[in-house]
Amino acid sequence: MFEWAVLAYSAFTLVLIALLWGQLVSPVPMLLGRVGVVALTLVLWQLYRWKPSKLTMLLRVVGQLCLLGWWYPDTYEFNRLFVNLDHVFASCEQALFGCQPALLFSPQFSSPWVSEPLCLGYVSYYPMIGAVAAYYFLKRYERFAYSAFVILASFFLFYVVFIFLPVAGPQFYYEAVGTDQIAAGHFPALGHYFLSHQESLPIPGQGLFRDLVQQAHNAGERPTAAFPSSHVGVSVVLLWLAWEARSLRLFLPLLILTVLMFFATFYIQAHYAIDAIAGLFAGTALYWLLRWVYRLQVFGARR
Repeated sequence: MFEWAVLAYSAFTLVLIALLWGQLVSPVPMLLGRVGVVALTLVLWQLYRWKPSKLTMLLRVVGQLCLLGWWYPDTYEFNRLFVNLDHVFASCEQALFGCQPALLFSPQFSSPWVSEPLCLGYVSYYPMIGAVAAYYFLKRYERFAYSAFVILASFFLFYVVFIFLPVAGPQFYYEAVGTDQIAAGHFPALGHYFLSHQESLPIPGQGLFRDLVQQAHNAGERPTAAFPSSHVGVSVVLLWLAWEARSLRLFLPLLILTVLMFFATFYIQAHYAIDAIAGLFAGTALYWLLRWVYRLQVFGARR
C-alpha cells in the first residue's frame, strides 16, 4: 500500500506541473524525475510480485525511503511561485513569545556543549527513520509494510502543505531582511523574493555535528518547508510507531533525540518555534489518521 502513497503524490504533482508549466523554472527535469520515480516504483513492485521475499520487500521500501531526499527540495520549485508568508509567521512568533527564539537562542547558548547535542539530534533525522524501519523489518515483519506506509505517507502529506504554504524559515528570512531589522521587531513582506534567492544564515555553533548540519544544508536545503516542521512531525510519527511496537529500547533513544531535535530546529534557525510546536501536533494527527486509513484499507480488502 505504501507505493500508492508514492504514486498518488507523483500524480498530484504531475497535474500541478501541467497547470503551472509556463511559470515553473525547470518543468522538464521535474517531469522526467517523476517518470523515473514511477518507473522505479513499478519495477520494484513487479520484482516483489515475481519473487516475493523479505529481500524484495526490503528493496521496495528502501528504494522509496532513499528518494525522500530528492522529493524534499522539489517542493521549492512549486512554492517559490507563491507570495512568501514569512512576515506573517515571524509576526505571530513575536506576538506569542514577545521575541524571536530563533534569533536569540543560539547567541545565548553558543557553547559546543549546547550546540553539539542539539545538532546531533538534528542530524539523527534519517538514522531515526532507518532505525524504526529496521526494527519493524527485523522484529515485526508482519507490520513492516504498515510502518513504511505511515512513514512515507506522512512525508508526502507534509510535502503537500509545503507546496502551498510558502514559508522559508528564519535562516532565509532573517538573512533577506537583516537581523538588525528582526531584532527591532520589523517583519517586512518579501513578495516573490525567494523566486530567485536562496541565501541563508550560516548554521550557528561549532563542532562535528554542527559541521554535518551545515553540509546537509548546503547539499539540499531550500527556502521552503518551514511550517510545520516535518523534522519534528515525522520524529513524532516515529515515536508513535516505536510505542506501538512496544520496544522501550527503540522508544527511549528516539524520545531523547526528538527532544533534542525539537529545540535544534529553531536553535539552528531552520524554523520558528511555532513551526516546531505545530510539528508536535501535526505528527500526532498524521500518525492516527494514517493508522486509521491503513486499517480501513486492509479490513476492506479482506471482505
